[in-house]
Amino acid sequence: MTRDLLRERLLWLAAVVVPLAVCLLAVPIRDTVANTSVALVLVIVVVGVASLGRRWPGIVAAASAGVWFDFFLTQPYQRLTITSPDDVETLLLLLAVGVAVTEVAQWGRRQQAAASRREGYLQGLETIARAASAGTSSPSALVDTACDHVADVLHLDRCRFVYDSGLGRPRVEADGRLRIGSATLDGDVLELPVEDETELVVESGGRFMGRFLMTPLTGAATTRAERLVAVALAAQVGATLRAYADSHPAR
Repeated sequence: MTRDLLRERLLWLAAVVVPLAVCLLAVPIRDTVANTSVALVLVIVVVGVASLGRRWPGIVAAASAGVWFDFFLTQPYQRLTITSPDDVETLLLLLAVGVAVTEVAQWGRRQQAAASRREGYLQGLETIARAASAGTSSPSALVDTACDHVADVLHLDRCRFVYDSGLGRPRVEADGRLRIGSATLDGDVLELPVEDETELVVESGGRFMGRFLMTPLTGAATTRAERLVAVALAAQVGATLRAYADSHPAR
């Protein structure tokens, strides 16, 4: 069993068991401690589960907290029935806050992941630009490095660079759109075709320098921002290859 799978299973277990444990511990003092205080502790539990995992464990934790709160801490006890309007209000607020906190936690995780990806893309551009300006990398080493970054940005299974031109392949255009045959796709999120390699032309000042041929991972989608980062990488490679070709004319 992998570490990630074990962590996922433990998180699902915690989503069900920890709210139950909190409610059981509160049973001896339920006549002296306000239910709202226990509900706040349960919210903390839901926040903890939601911050560590994906959406559904957090929602399950909120539902588990609501069920066990009703069963153990509202009259009549040991029944899924509530007679007090205050307890009904507390239960509904517990569920609402639990689900809301879960969604906020997931939004925060998505924003963090997006920021991490953007940082990685910028580092890729910086790496290519630095290697190009230093002039210490051969063209083959430079395009290999660029291929690695393009594969990372566009979630590719395979990326290769060729110096020849060709016709008929799907193409990522300079504006981030995807052209397949006579059709041009302009969506923000697009999947590259898996049945054929998609090309990303590398040129500089209108001069063709080569192209990346890309095979995506099955089911992987790309955003417009990611495609534009790949276009920027290709432009940097094109400028470097042209400078190298101009400084090493064929004899």
